Amino acid sequence: MSGNPDLKQRTLSALVLAPLVLGLTYWGGSLFAALWLCAAASVAYEWAKVASIGPRVPYVIGAGATLCTGVAALMIHESALALPLLVAGVLVCAAFARPAGWSAAGVLCAAVVCLPVIVLRGEDRLGLTAVLFLYGVVWGTDIGAYFAGRAIGGPKLAPHLSPNKTWSGAVGGALIGTAAGCGLLVASGLYMAPVLVVLGAFISIASQAGDLAESAFKRAFGVKDTSRLIPGHGGVLDRVDGFMAAALLAFLIGFAHNPASPAAGLLLW
Repeated sequence: MSGNPDLKQRTLSALVLAPLVLGLTYWGGSLFAALWLCAAASVAYEWAKVASIGPRVPYVIGAGATLCTGVAALMIHESALALPLLVAGVLVCAAFARPAGWSAAGVLCAAVVCLPVIVLRGEDRLGLTAVLFLYGVVWGTDIGAYFAGRAIGGPKLAPHLSPNKTWSGAVGGALIGTAAGCGLLVASGLYMAPVLVVLGAFISIASQAGDLAESAFKRAFGVKDTSRLIPGHGGVLDRVDGFMAAALLAFLIGFAHNPASPAAGLLLW
């Protein structure tokens, strides 16, 4: 680690942030929602900065208000209101902020950061297990891809988007991420249905796809990082790009299987 300053910074940042995230995830409720709402608001700001959306301050305020109303609807168990409120917020932001397309996309991106994971967490222990499973898959994928890619190397995964990513890293990340997520489920005492291994692999792939999508977004505007807020990681969007895609897929799977409880739909087969 001493020979790689970037890895050292990434590790130190993770050691600071991980206990905070895990603690608030365990606590749940409004504090957990506030954590992801702050992350989503930061993403909206970074998106506006990278995409040169203007006027920036009113746009970020509008995006933040949209997210707050959506999260509030979830917290008072009026989840049916969340989607109409989100659509209204997207339309309002696109109406006054330019470019309109990037403006709308930014609000949607920020919403994906916070809404799926808040719904998955819910208020019960199964929701906690679902989110920890998600953390295990995504974080394991990041770590596995980094070290497998450096150790094995080989053909590039998408050199036009992210020149450092390799196929060996992608496969290693998927294997480690799936193993980490399923290991957490076993440790929790949950029945390990074989389908969860497959779901873990798909969620890992979604995480890597989200990472590549964010790389494409940054390349379109010629930037390396969305900000410098997190040492070694860049911006909040740089840190949650894979997680937001993974959380969205996990939510959609869970909702399709059990609309009343997406966490149960994700984990109980």
